[in-house]
Amino acid sequence: MLELLKEKVWKLHLELPKNGLVKWTGGNVSARDPETGLVVIKPSGILFEDLRPEDHIVMNLNGDIVEGKLQPSSDTASHLYIYRHRSDVNGVVHTHSPYATAFAALGKSIPVYLTAMADEFGGPIPCADFALIGGEEIGQQVVDNIGSSPAVLLKNHGVFTIGPTPTAAVKAAVMVEDVARTTWLALQMGQPDEIPADAVAKLHYRYTHVYGQH
Repeated sequence: MLELLKEKVWKLHLELPKNGLVKWTGGNVSARDPETGLVVIKPSGILFEDLRPEDHIVMNLNGDIVEGKLQPSSDTASHLYIYRHRSDVNGVVHTHSPYATAFAALGKSIPVYLTAMADEFGGPIPCADFALIGGEEIGQQVVDNIGSSPAVLLKNHGVFTIGPTPTAAVKAAVMVEDVARTTWLALQMGQPDEIPADAVAKLHYRYTHVYGQH
């Protein structure tokens, strides 16, 4: 089932270690098929280099396995919670990327110090509260705190990103770590100024409506 989507999710998983967002077996990508509503997600505890498209699990939004022999990710319940509560989301990514997770460890959101943040996120990257792994609690924190951003930090834990496609969600995960690293470096030298909200709105509009090919 959903062979093309499995292959896409498999390729996107390879982007996580490539971009330094995960170590060993931590982190995951999922995708919802807009036509069937079914979700493809990574199996639990499989090294990224050993992962194959056919290893991915196909599930419905209630958590029933439709296809797959392996156990799904331990974050599955939270991914499904996000999909059930955000009809606009078709991709979810979870990482423990180091610079962004350093902010999460402190329970700190990342203010808009960079135009790249204004472009991609349209505002600060918020930090949600702590929640235990395994149930829907992390998904609830994501939905309750992410707002209009494609990214949210989870206190003492890591990063969740969402998108209208799984590719967009992975891009957001890459960008979170990039801006978190630059922000951390800037904070070592001093206190950067936040970009005013009206300028953030203009930058985000330009990036989402003018920049690139249309």
